[in-house]
Amino acid sequence: MMRGDYVFYLKSSDNAKLAVEDINPAHQKTVVLVHGWPICQEMYEYQKDILNDCRYRIISYDIRGLGMSQVMGRGYDYDQLAIDLHSVLITLNVHNVTLVGFSIGGAICVRYMSKFGKERVSKLVLAGAAVPSYTRTIHNPEGQSIDAVNQLIEQCYTNRPKMVHDFGQNVFALNHGSEFMNWFTSICLKGSGIGTIQTAISLRDEDVYQDLFEIKVTTLIMHGVLDKICPFSFALIMHECIEDSILCKFEYSGHGIFYDERERFNQVLIDFIEQ
Repeated sequence: MMRGDYVFYLKSSDNAKLAVEDINPAHQKTVVLVHGWPICQEMYEYQKDILNDCRYRIISYDIRGLGMSQVMGRGYDYDQLAIDLHSVLITLNVHNVTLVGFSIGGAICVRYMSKFGKERVSKLVLAGAAVPSYTRTIHNPEGQSIDAVNQLIEQCYTNRPKMVHDFGQNVFALNHGSEFMNWFTSICLKGSGIGTIQTAISLRDEDVYQDLFEIKVTTLIMHGVLDKICPFSFALIMHECIEDSILCKFEYSGHGIFYDERERFNQVLIDFIEQ
């Protein structure tokens, strides 16, 4: 492991260097946060504040090619991204983790649970998850069209800042003001073009429907009713397929559930960790 100013870097199975933050490493209850697309671990700022007050150990990392993690030419499929997550957990030697995944992070967590089971994870939270797939399939008829994702990818090649700006307009259901949106755009652009494109390709092509039946830990599904990115129907499919899962509706939230109803989101998360 190599340490930086506020993150340290650990290597995954293919030597990709992942930027990791580990707050309160001596504390017992551990929460691991996996971010969405095309953002980075800084999206959880307003969750980390409260989780820190509750004296949890808070681990987050940047998906390869995004945030401060190393840009790799390959390895953006969900299998490798799940292995990256596993590398974080085994290197830090954590157990009984509450694993939280947002958007593509939710899909990565689902694949992780399917591949590695519950040895290190005791609870799972899927928040606005891009699950069972991001695009339309037989199991997910309200997914996005492949053409729509291809347009995002094409914009990454030609004008990534505009893609991020335009995509961001559909993330939140509420108006949070220009200052917040400028911050949100800035942390979306911290990653690389390659990482943004390659993870978008995985969003377009991957499907974790069958993985849902392999989840054997208590699972909380938090989803915005007004979500335009991953429609609420995604949550209904997850709830149906994950045994004994708990579905929590956020009536006033879009995809950006972590900020649209920030206080309720944080409280529901803490209550779930504590139960």
